This record gives sequence, structure tokens and C-alpha cells, in this order.
Amino acid sequence: GAEINNNPSPGNKEGGLTTIYEKSLGAIAKGGSTALVDVVGYAEPVKARGFVVMDTPGYDPVSMTGIVAGGANILVFTTGRGSVFGCKPAPSIKVATNTPMYEHMIDDMDVNAGVILQGTPVEAVGRQIFEEILAVASGKKTKSEVSGVGEEEFAPWSIGPTL
Repeated sequence: GAEINNNPSPGNKEGGLTTIYEKSLGAIAKGGSTALVDVVGYAEPVKARGFVVMDTPGYDPVSMTGIVAGGANILVFTTGRGSVFGCKPAPSIKVATNTPMYEHMIDDMDVNAGVILQGTPVEAVGRQIFEEILAVASGKKTKSEVSGVGEEEFAPWSIGPTL
């Protein structure tokens, strides 16, 4: 039979996560020290300014689809295992969390945050991500857009158990 427990995903488990709680704490940690201003349901419009969390499943295409439905115009997506997510309705900037994966997937990753482990200051990589967001907002194509992928990854969430 099939399992409905796909959180954390098999890839998350291979990467060392053991529970959905660890995965969720990792997502919150990416917000840094910024104060959380709101929590919204899946695909609900984000009306507050600042750090807002949306209740989404952990599956990349479904999660990002909800964020786009909530009003996002550009997505910044971190991956440590090489998710090749792209999203046709909104550009998806992929941030690789380790250099070997970035180098292996250079045609699909937009930013290499793995350089932090080699001594590049976090602030410098943050600035690079910010500059990439501005460039994409000004018309630069993401690697997914250049490759022409993402049309099939707009995937609304079927709320409730599915197999």
C-alpha cells in the first residue's frame, strides 16, 4: 500500500530530517531575526507587509503554487538536494545551499549560497539574492525561464488525504 505520510519527504529524510517539526523549524529559521507579522492559510492573499508564513504542504510545486495564488510575483526557492522547480506564472529564483550541487546543476540554479560554508559572509550572499530579485523584477530571466520549464509545475493543493 501507499503511505500518506510524505512529510518530511523521502529526500528530506535522506538529507537528515526526521520529523515535520524539524522541517517546519527550518523554514521558520530562514526568516532570520525578522518578527513574524502574520500567518495565512493556503493560497490566501497576503495583505501584511513583512515576514508572513503561509500554511502549505512541504511538496515544492504545491507549496509554491499556493504562494503565487496568495499574490507573489517572484519566488525565491532554496534547495539543498537539487529541486528543479520552476513556475510559469511567476519567475522562480533557485538558491542552491551547497556548492557541489550548484556546480552539478549550474544550468538550473540561479544563486550559490554554498559559498557561505567557504567563508563568504551571509550578508554578501543576502545582498546577491536581493540584487537577483531586483534584476528578475526588471526583466532578467531566471534559469528556469531560460530553459522553458515550469508550465507543468503549477499544482494547486488537493486539501485532504490523497494517494
